[in-house]
Amino acid sequence: MEGCFPLANDDILRIAEDIRTMRIRGAAEIGRAAASGLKTYALNSRASDAPSFIEGFNEAYRTLLNTRPTAVSLANALNYIRHRVFRAYKEGATPDLLRQAAIDASDAFLKSSLQAVKRISEFGAKRIRNGDLIMTHCNSSVVISTLVEAKRQGKDFSVIATETRPRFQGRITARTLAEEDIPVTLIVDSAARYFMPKVDKVVVGSDVVTSNGAVVNKIGTSQIALAAKEARVRVYVCAETYKFSPSTMLGELVEIEERPATEVLPDEEIASLGRVKIANPAFDITPAEMIDAIITERGVIPPQAAILILMEEFGYRIGEEHLGRVFVEEEEQ
Repeated sequence: MEGCFPLANDDILRIAEDIRTMRIRGAAEIGRAAASGLKTYALNSRASDAPSFIEGFNEAYRTLLNTRPTAVSLANALNYIRHRVFRAYKEGATPDLLRQAAIDASDAFLKSSLQAVKRISEFGAKRIRNGDLIMTHCNSSVVISTLVEAKRQGKDFSVIATETRPRFQGRITARTLAEEDIPVTLIVDSAARYFMPKVDKVVVGSDVVTSNGAVVNKIGTSQIALAAKEARVRVYVCAETYKFSPSTMLGELVEIEERPATEVLPDEEIASLGRVKIANPAFDITPAEMIDAIITERGVIPPQAAILILMEEFGYRIGEEHLGRVFVEEEEQ
């Protein structure tokens, strides 16, 4: 076959490395970057026949998919495009039509992703009232957009942002909010419970929403939710529907990514600790009972309704995804 995706394709590998090393961070940004990666493949592919295009497409897909195991936005973005490309392939599309199918699907995903953030911001801003003190954790673009929208509506509130160790994404959140003239206080993660009795609402993002309404988000989220429950503070999760995990409907567990120990300490300090091991999980799981509502572009739902979103949004895709995987395997044999 001619024109397959070369292993040394710099554009795809650079996007994959940026996702893997967290130069591209945040579930929404990761999903959009992955979609852009498949579009880049389509634009640059020189495949002269449909099987060559699909072989290269599969390699680009796997390269991007294997970067961050927990981020369901990554898998959903890639599968959104793959389903449409494989449908065209099964219908006998030429390489040019396959390229266009990939480009159109990528553009559609990017557009819907940005529209989802706008809708969530509008729904979420309605939950914020004058005088509120809001706690947030990590660096969620949709949470920031929600807070900025509330500010735009003229609401007067302030924010407590946790540092979010070990990568300190919360510092980015604090800086961004301050630039938007939103009063913000930065605290260490372990101070969350100390401040919680003064907080009116907790608003966080999500990397994964499971079928039972549990939320996978940056490590430390579940502790904040636990402190909020103890203090009777409402917890809101902002999540686009493409962060809902179809595989959890079939009983699959969400893999929690373990990041390098060097994110916690530099090599020389690790060596000085001798036989001490360092664990660095990137995410934790907050049970549905600790969450008051999930704010999606479709509206505000109780976490127990996550299964309904999955059935409506992804239900028909589960069968397609299975067929797609079989189809890939058959083509690769």
